[in-house]
Amino acid sequence: MRNDMRALRQGKGLSQQDLGEALGVSRQTVNAIEQSRYDPSLPLAIRIARYFGTTVEGMFHVDGC
Repeated sequence: MRNDMRALRQGKGLSQQDLGEALGVSRQTVNAIEQSRYDPSLPLAIRIARYFGTTVEGMFHVDGC
């Protein structure tokens, strides 16, 4: 699932480690989500969207839908 997390994170001047700490996940999890290798759980997707002031639908883009 494509997402805008990397661009939004970089726009805030955050490292993957910083974002992971803010969200309660590891840097590796942040990296995997940004690389579209891991789809976050719904609760995590909601935390990510709220952190960046957007919606889950605005943050994550399902291909083919």
